[in-house]
Amino acid sequence: MIASFKKFAVSAAVTTALGLTFAVLPTAASAQTKIKLTLNWKYEGPQAWFFLAQDKGYFKAEGLDVEIDQGEGSAAGVPKVAAGTYTAAFGDMNALIDFAAKRPADAPVGVYTLYNSAPFTVVVKANSPIKTPKDFEGKTLGGPANDGALKLFPTLAGSAGFDLSKVKISNMAPNLREQMLIRDQVDGVFGYINTVYFAAKASGMDPEKDLRFIRYADYGLDLYSNTIMFSRKFTKENPEAVKGFLRALNKAIKEVVANPDEGLAAVLKREPLLKPELEKEKLLATIKRDMSHPEVAKIGLGAVDEARLKKSIDLVVKANQLTTTPSTGDVFDSSFLPARADRPSKL
Repeated sequence: MIASFKKFAVSAAVTTALGLTFAVLPTAASAQTKIKLTLNWKYEGPQAWFFLAQDKGYFKAEGLDVEIDQGEGSAAGVPKVAAGTYTAAFGDMNALIDFAAKRPADAPVGVYTLYNSAPFTVVVKANSPIKTPKDFEGKTLGGPANDGALKLFPTLAGSAGFDLSKVKISNMAPNLREQMLIRDQVDGVFGYINTVYFAAKASGMDPEKDLRFIRYADYGLDLYSNTIMFSRKFTKENPEAVKGFLRALNKAIKEVVANPDEGLAAVLKREPLLKPELEKEKLLATIKRDMSHPEVAKIGLGAVDEARLKKSIDLVVKANQLTTTPSTGDVFDSSFLPARADRPSKL
């Protein structure tokens, strides 16, 4: 009887201890840190890594509950994160620089740069008399209000040496950009090279024959572009969550590069009406043109060269006549990056 009682007491004690343990440990659902991310644009092939990381549970494995929304342009995510509408954005570094100069306390902070080669361009018809940026004077150029290339147009003016006041700017819905150019309603349109190229191709044009691309990078603007940026408040309060997000995303990027079809399948789950062949071509072109700057071999994908970023900041500040010059640390924090050995050196 005494032995039986002791056995019962020990069993009860173990049960109680286990119960206390389970009470202290959070459930899987409560352990998930919520991150709300806005993308640069509507769902498309070059966003494959975000969806693959979500579908394969990489975010969840890091204790994250990630919600991914479509975007409205690469510059649009910056104020949305600053306002607290989103935790993070995939948006343009140069829009971030501009915002950080004006409202440093509210500005998001970049943590992982994907587009390390400047994709900005003004696109004209192949037979257009516009050959160089100087020829923009007296012409009408158009683009969506939140387009990254449009936002950077004053910077191009400063670098290429044309009179910005002599160029008329017309805003339009993104889906009208290529049509308005072809119908001569504008003389040129702003955009990212791949975005306009493949939108034109999808509409039946041959961009190689029908269009010419005046690239910002050819006129001294060796700028960074789309970057993962987080709320500054969130990075301070949840540094491990930011690191976990980047580990998950970095893993998915490597897998999409190795197997683009797997990444594309994740995109098509969200937007089944997309044309698979076109989206795959767009994804591969983005990897080749936008993410393969020579510096990747030295510093790895995701990182930035501080001297190059400083030059970009100075260009944006001068062109937009900003009164404050952010430091590189104000716009990019490398402390959240995955280990150098884990990040791609070649794409």
